[in-house]
Amino acid sequence: MTDFLAELTWRGMVQDKMPNVDTQLKKEMTSAYIGFDPTADSLHIGNLVQIMSLVHLQRCGHKPFALVGGATGMVGDPSGKSNERNLLNEATINNNIHGVTAQLKKFLKFDGDNAAEVVNNQDWFKKFQFLDFIRDVGKHVSINYMLAKDSVKSRLDTGMSFTEFCYQLVQGYDFYWLWKNKNIKIQMGGSDQWGNIVTGTELIRRKGQGEAFAITTPLITKADGTKFGKSEGGNIWLDPKKTTPYKFYQYWINSSDEDVVTYIKIFSIKSRKEIEKLIREHQENQHLRLLQNSLAEEITERVHSKSDLEMAKKASQILFGKSTQEDLSTLNEEWLLQVLEGIPKVILSRKVYESLSSVIELLTEATKGLIFASKGEARRLIEGGGVSINKHKINSSDTPVNFTLLNKKYILAQKGKKNYYLVIVED
Repeated sequence: MTDFLAELTWRGMVQDKMPNVDTQLKKEMTSAYIGFDPTADSLHIGNLVQIMSLVHLQRCGHKPFALVGGATGMVGDPSGKSNERNLLNEATINNNIHGVTAQLKKFLKFDGDNAAEVVNNQDWFKKFQFLDFIRDVGKHVSINYMLAKDSVKSRLDTGMSFTEFCYQLVQGYDFYWLWKNKNIKIQMGGSDQWGNIVTGTELIRRKGQGEAFAITTPLITKADGTKFGKSEGGNIWLDPKKTTPYKFYQYWINSSDEDVVTYIKIFSIKSRKEIEKLIREHQENQHLRLLQNSLAEEITERVHSKSDLEMAKKASQILFGKSTQEDLSTLNEEWLLQVLEGIPKVILSRKVYESLSSVIELLTEATKGLIFASKGEARRLIEGGGVSINKHKINSSDTPVNFTLLNKKYILAQKGKKNYYLVIVED
């Protein structure tokens, strides 16, 4: 077995660990788990740090468990939250679990001696009576111990419900149950989960007279101070219906040179030797963006597919590279609209479009001044070689309007190097 902690350490993925966890990992194949609360029907890239912890665990010869919180999802984890979370109903949670489980299966191997398993804490909590819980679990953990947790102390001024106050007991019992029934010795999670995890190890010590361990990962911070995993549109999701493969790919491509050195170590499964070589080459030729391209390709293919990756690369060339009219014509409507989502759009009736005599009419009057405010401005830029239609350069303002419509209804007009406009021709 590869040294798991050494692997995590060089990748910058260890914040805290309990004493003797190194000994446990070196002694035998060890089972470890991470919990994922089903607050949505998709995970986002903020969850990827924990997913990759399980991936590296399995690659080092240990057995990973992913816990989807059918029970804890109904309570709400207060860690890192300044306000009470909205509680979800059971049907919503079950739907979310289905989506999350499908995504986890893209990363972990579910066969072999150290096959991954997905467990749902609703399976052991659904028959647990309240009085049994406070007798069998609550008596082992003091109020003083619970009040000392950061997730509780930070909310004492603004208030916390009894529901969220009890969350650490519920998560602690998860660890106890998994230790007793699945022989799981380690719980992992983000640094904000330390308090919840050690409550579990304490419960195992007091109730089960056993020993268990905790490992946490640091919070990822971006060099510019913005939050990792967020864009202007919100979270970067793993579900292509929530975040398109093109946007997903672009998020990694647009990583800063400083941040991508951190990201490649955490999110790539390349070896240390390969990654360190890539970093050296990147630092010698930063303009080539070798790290950004390597990471974006690897992670987009893993989360989506090879074909989605190829389309994302081709689509990126349309707005940011030297693509051709042929490249543009190969994009189906779905991908075309993904790429051009944020650009200005104007709708023309097919009757009006077919009545236009020249391209200058299309670029001015027909598009209501969106592209060019005047024919003089349009004519000057056309003569200067600064106007393209569907990636074909326009050489004359008298060029007839007989362009092949993309997907039978779209025209991509380009003004200068960076200004794009989508003309939609409708019946």
